[in-house]
Amino acid sequence: MKNLLLLSLLLVTHSIVSQNNITGTIKDTEGNPVIFANIYLPQLEKGTFTDDSGTFELKSLPTGTYKIVVSLLGFDTYSDDIRIPLNSPLLVTLKSSAIEMDEVVISTPFHKLQRDNVMKVEQQSLAEIKEQGAMTLGEGIANISGVNTISTGVGISKPVIRGLSSNRVLVYTQGIRMENQQFGDEHGLGINEAGISSVEVIKGPASLLYGSDALGGVLYLNPERFASEDSLDVSISSKYFGNTQGFANSLGAKTSSENFKFLIRGSLANHSDYKSPEYRVTNSRFNEKDVKAGFGYQKGKFRSEVRYNYNFAELGMPEEIGEQTTEKLPEMPFQEVASHILSNKSQFYFGDSNLEVTWGYIQNSRKEFEEHHEEEGEEHEGEEEDHGHEGAALNMRLRTFSYDAKYHLPELGKFETIFGIQGMFQSNANFGEETLIPDANTTDFGVLGTSHIHFETVDLQIGLRYDHRNIDIENDFSRDFNSFNAAAGLKTNIFKNVVTRLNFSSGFRAPNLAELTSEGSHEGTNRYEIGNPDLTNERNFQIDLAIEYGNDHFEIFANGFTNFVNDYIYLTPTGNFVDADPEYLYVQENAKLYGGELGIHIHPHPLDWLHYEASFESVTGKQDNRDYLPLIPANSLNNMFRVEFPKGFVSGGQAFVKLSSIFSQNNVHPEETSTPGYSLWSTGLSGTIRLFNKPLGLNFTVTNLGDKKYINHLSRLKPDGIFNIGRNISFGLNYEI
Repeated sequence: MKNLLLLSLLLVTHSIVSQNNITGTIKDTEGNPVIFANIYLPQLEKGTFTDDSGTFELKSLPTGTYKIVVSLLGFDTYSDDIRIPLNSPLLVTLKSSAIEMDEVVISTPFHKLQRDNVMKVEQQSLAEIKEQGAMTLGEGIANISGVNTISTGVGISKPVIRGLSSNRVLVYTQGIRMENQQFGDEHGLGINEAGISSVEVIKGPASLLYGSDALGGVLYLNPERFASEDSLDVSISSKYFGNTQGFANSLGAKTSSENFKFLIRGSLANHSDYKSPEYRVTNSRFNEKDVKAGFGYQKGKFRSEVRYNYNFAELGMPEEIGEQTTEKLPEMPFQEVASHILSNKSQFYFGDSNLEVTWGYIQNSRKEFEEHHEEEGEEHEGEEEDHGHEGAALNMRLRTFSYDAKYHLPELGKFETIFGIQGMFQSNANFGEETLIPDANTTDFGVLGTSHIHFETVDLQIGLRYDHRNIDIENDFSRDFNSFNAAAGLKTNIFKNVVTRLNFSSGFRAPNLAELTSEGSHEGTNRYEIGNPDLTNERNFQIDLAIEYGNDHFEIFANGFTNFVNDYIYLTPTGNFVDADPEYLYVQENAKLYGGELGIHIHPHPLDWLHYEASFESVTGKQDNRDYLPLIPANSLNNMFRVEFPKGFVSGGQAFVKLSSIFSQNNVHPEETSTPGYSLWSTGLSGTIRLFNKPLGLNFTVTNLGDKKYINHLSRLKPDGIFNIGRNISFGLNYEI
């Protein structure tokens, strides 16, 4: 870490200050100025908006070649490379379009618009997620194509990408990997939606970019941007959920000058037990506190930002249907999860090349409290300090320091090339009465190179990576894991308006501590787990084909994949019992997953305000022994009609009606049971009005409109026959002061 900080200081010292300003005008095809258009330079993470005359200015920019993106709802997104300093003001003409804005993809290294990306990445803004009535971020990501969640009620959700989850899916937040003991099925996402601007999903092995644990894919959470230059933004949001009688409140402020930026946001959420059509699910209640802050500095050839996030959650763990209350303080058993996330990203610009250095530190504390561990006469007040270490049956503390350095070489003809190193130092320690996994240290190191090659009609991307991981289990044994991985992909327009993406990629995952060393009852899953110290790397190879057709009023896509996983790690019962818990052993077997997504979007002319969207998702997972893999989501079909309102008293207004049809899941693991299908209706209305000349966003949503009784196949409450959430009516507002 000292060497990394010294490198940063040396580079700052030798950076040559360069002051460049650019100006420009944005017009539509009829020559009218376009106001409030978003001007953004993704490589510099700097932007502004056009004024009433359609003009803009960006100050203090380093010399070099950068991508500029101009976007506004109702227009086709403009993207081009510009050389700074400019010889003359920039003039951009935007074409009208009924298609939603195309955004820059941050989770892939070359930061291109999705239409220019070789790898297919799903992207959705947080506003779109919230408009569909999601109670939490974990619940909301299940609306993204190819993504599902393993849930414990509504407070605990774990992402599933094309049938793979837990340590096979890597979560990134603030530009660093999120580490929070994610190996457990009942261990949730651990990140609050407040202060998140958008979500990106890489479906399939991303080990080339992210190393171990990205075998199944990556969920990449983009933090909210800083305020535009010379501005102060204050916003308050609140949402009420009728089903849980719960609130989610957030207050944030951000300001920026030419060189300095600052933001802070605090949020609070509390929910009672959720209500199914027949009963409230006892102890499904949860509470969450969250604080996010950021500080940025940029001048000349150097920019840096520091972000911090504190998240504390109390999560009830339902076991059976009991007393029907609307209390919000969890009963036994429950979890307390606290995370401190500190990150820094710095960039150094050297004309046509640049160096990006990111480091992060996460301290995660996970405690589980059980009824028989509470001291006699002790009052349960609900604060973190009131429970303390003594009352926790399970108390794990995980500390992780990660680093990532990427050097973007100058473009050589048709080649864009990046070389990088990544690594991690991690320690796990136990302080509770029980030990689920032992004290251990993990060390990662990886080196990678990747190139994007531009031909006249084809874009090609290739890459190679080497990783080494050491897991040192205290007072026991040490294991080393190594892996080479590669990826290759191409994008081409085989016909007019038809885009084809074909990607081949390999991935790997070293076995985690639970799989190697478990020896005891896991209360969250009610089984006695035995680790296997002889486990080897999981390795996979995926072929992914995506075909898209689109014009101004019609879009259709088809994505298909086949994912071969060698030495897939899973639990199998031994037939024995320990203290009434069934005994399970970690073993390995080759597996295969296949499926894909289909979708259509129609916005007919001249009814551009009317949208019909439909999508179908399917995934099948089988082992070589012909058993189906566990926790594979059922096939689903979604149909949605959406109406956009013309400009008037309410701006940006829209309404939707959605039908989600989940098919029966009969392809189940021997330890699972089949799950019948069901259909859910939802509807919503949203828009923005002016209050005291400031925008006030309003949102009204009803999910499970018919109050349908159902159980999702990925619900951890399914073995107990407990229904998922019933009808939920929510109201939300967001006011920018």
